Amino acid sequence: MRWMEGLRDEGARRERTVGELREVLLKVARRQVHNRRAQLGYATGPEVDDIAQQAADDALIAICGALDSFRGESRFTTWAYKFVVFQVSAKVSHHAWQTEPPSREEFEWGGLSDRAGGSPAEQTERRELLSVMTKAVKDDLTERQRAVFVAVALNEVPIDVVAIQLGSNRNAIYKNLFDARRALRNSLAAAGLSIDPDEVEI
Repeated sequence: MRWMEGLRDEGARRERTVGELREVLLKVARRQVHNRRAQLGYATGPEVDDIAQQAADDALIAICGALDSFRGESRFTTWAYKFVVFQVSAKVSHHAWQTEPPSREEFEWGGLSDRAGGSPAEQTERRELLSVMTKAVKDDLTERQRAVFVAVALNEVPIDVVAIQLGSNRNAIYKNLFDARRALRNSLAAAGLSIDPDEVEI
């Protein structure tokens, strides 16, 4: 496989392969950042592009350090794209949480925010649920729980990729996600909402 052979090689061939891969990752990162532009608020063009550049660089480093985990079950680039998605997700979410919590339009809580139908009472309950959950993610989760929850539950980054990026393992990530869901469930109960987070597929 060209990518694997080039990255494992030494000298000029490896440098050339790394450069080519970075260009591929940067294109994906820029597209991902553009798709999530609403979460960046008033960030300027250069600042937005800097996020993509950082995401591509960090993804490249992570990929080079995780080559042994590539099992060839998909195309190499498909596997590599997941690292970029994680990095963009982490950096954009970090920027968003630093400025203000995301609105219900910015995160699709399991498609819940897309359900425009229903009675006025149901719509009111849905808005209240989204508001409580957004606040709970910001205030009631630890930084680690929030990073895992946003990546896995909201942005659908594969757990294996999250584990690699956070220097952890699947079991620890599952535990972080479990604790995050439990904290959100408690927050909903404290707000008088009986809906279980798992029931809205977040």
